[in-house]
Amino acid sequence: IKLLSKENIVPAAADRFFFTFTPIMAPTLILLACMFLPIAGLRGLISFEGDLIVLIALLSIYTIIVYLAGEGSNNRLASIGATRAALQLIGYEIPLTLALLSAAISAGSLSVAGVLEAQIERGIWFIAGPQVIGFAIFVVAAQAEMERVPFDIPEAEQEIVAGWEVEYTGARLALFRLSKDLELFLLSGLGATVFLGGSAGPVISGLEPLLHAVYFILKSAVVLLIFSIVRAVFARLRIDQVISFSWRWLMPLAIILIILTEVLA
Repeated sequence: IKLLSKENIVPAAADRFFFTFTPIMAPTLILLACMFLPIAGLRGLISFEGDLIVLIALLSIYTIIVYLAGEGSNNRLASIGATRAALQLIGYEIPLTLALLSAAISAGSLSVAGVLEAQIERGIWFIAGPQVIGFAIFVVAAQAEMERVPFDIPEAEQEIVAGWEVEYTGARLALFRLSKDLELFLLSGLGATVFLGGSAGPVISGLEPLLHAVYFILKSAVVLLIFSIVRAVFARLRIDQVISFSWRWLMPLAIILIILTEVLA
């Protein structure tokens, strides 16, 4: 709220279109993705076969928006931050996608609701197999997607001030901060839904929406707690360590997960 009252400054060298367009698109994309999450029921506001692919695509477009936001500033530090963000997000987008697809393969459905229904049918056995690995990959990749410690290289204050956000002020900066908070909610909810049963649980007749929402919030809070523990325990990695970890370890593990899931499905 405080940022909304601040002056919106547009640098003379900035690309006015991208400088204005990207702060609006960032929270819009994340809000749209949130509509696929089943919160007060077993289906999201938007639900159809293949919606998981659309959700992943929205996250990928968000990566492009972040890059354009930095480059559109036409600032050296912002450009470095944008390049770091692009390298990091691309490197971790693939393992994140493979982790989600492994759950979809196990469930036999490419919809978020379909994956949730499979968990209701199988119970604890859905997560007891390869999906334990899938959940671990998801947590690490999601942490990198959100640029949270130890993956906050694109915004390392001691190195590049605020990274790709350095030139943004006022309402524009507020919109980017909002998109980050929404992304934390989205990925916590997505992890809870795909791997922990999301809004599913025992219900009482007449209180279904309320209880579904309570289950969703509690399970999302568990995922959020894991994100917070990772952030508190680990120190910031160097950019070469971040990229190396993704391509040398996380990516091969995600590919093995897909193969293992396909064999056991």
